[in-house]
Amino acid sequence: MATPISRRTVLAAGTGAAAGLSLPGVAAYADDHATTGVRFTLNAQVLDGGEQVTSITLGTARLGPIDPAGLTPATFDVRAKATSPIPIAAGDVIFGEYDLDRTVTAVRLDRRGDIVLDLSHAEGQTGGGTLGYIAGRGRNVMLDLTYTITQRAPIVLRDHRSITIESFVQDRRLSDPEVDAFSSHISGAGMKYRLYSPTGSHASRRGRHPLIVWLHGGGEGASLPDGYYDNETTLRANRGALGFATPQAQRIFDGAYVLVPQSTSAWMQDGPRFAPLIRGIIGDVTRANRIDHDRIYVAGCSNGGYMSMKMTTVYPTLFAASVPVCGVVTSFPPGGAPLIPDSELAGISTPSWLVASLDDTTVDPQANTVHAHGLIPGSLMTLYDHVVRNGHQFAGHWSWIYVARNDPGIDGTHLWQWMAARRQH
Repeated sequence: MATPISRRTVLAAGTGAAAGLSLPGVAAYADDHATTGVRFTLNAQVLDGGEQVTSITLGTARLGPIDPAGLTPATFDVRAKATSPIPIAAGDVIFGEYDLDRTVTAVRLDRRGDIVLDLSHAEGQTGGGTLGYIAGRGRNVMLDLTYTITQRAPIVLRDHRSITIESFVQDRRLSDPEVDAFSSHISGAGMKYRLYSPTGSHASRRGRHPLIVWLHGGGEGASLPDGYYDNETTLRANRGALGFATPQAQRIFDGAYVLVPQSTSAWMQDGPRFAPLIRGIIGDVTRANRIDHDRIYVAGCSNGGYMSMKMTTVYPTLFAASVPVCGVVTSFPPGGAPLIPDSELAGISTPSWLVASLDDTTVDPQANTVHAHGLIPGSLMTLYDHVVRNGHQFAGHWSWIYVARNDPGIDGTHLWQWMAARRQH
């Protein structure tokens, strides 16, 4: 849910801004032929802990065949600056802004002949991500990025001519193929959403396709008081939705649509009001596409874990399966009425598989996931001790990382296979 916490690793940079000059006063040249400035694109990838800028593509193919042997990490310097897209209120703080040098780890040519600068990146590494977290709002936002590239050594062509580029101009587009595969939409009721559609052989096969609805955490909702509603953070903050669009998941589900609505605030703030808005989008998508009504699934993390359970109480015959991840059912914050009363949990008939980590300090797993599991008839549950992947330990609240990687398993059956086998009728 991404309630306001001290830090999200889901941090760091966003849309593009302007550029930077290289070797001021020295015109780009190749023998006697001057070249214009070169545009560059920031390439990003969503890691388990959020999206980071992992490389930069320089549009150099038009300059002529470049000799890759002359390219080294010392050929270019890269400076990155990330700032909030909206004003930060007095006394509030945003995690993830930065102004630093990015380390170039390798320089290579892609298939088009453009130069690619690979940048140092890793889980938990500061300076390079694409999101910032505003603590007082409890929201992730796409940061404005300004990258400045400086050429430190000439580029040598295969015919031995040398080129020095006059200027580098940054494209405003941030390239992330996984995110870009999701089309952007807005419902008639004004709720934004992203949609992945099956591709390749999955798209061409006859018959109808499953639909997986992913409901984001609280940090990925809009901040309407700031006029901020981006339809981006739902895909860039973690791999929850992206996991279901991977080739592995698409094989298991035999080609699934993946629907990602974005709340105008946080699902938990008004679940009963949001439920019909989500239902309306599901109806729009099923009418416009070849969706199998017996294979509609809902999953969500934290705030979205709550909302996935809430949807099954409001629409008991809509979903073939539900996967609430570190969801909330008790009062939040403590002291009020439970978000989902025990009587509603006991009445859930949708097959459910709950996931959480025992070291979650944001949402108490015992009072929420374990409690709900004890009441939802026939539900399954996977509890982890910690959230660790590839040797990096994440905050205990981030158990959605396991769901995005199809890690939960019971008696040899993993979560995605279990979901894909469920039918509503």
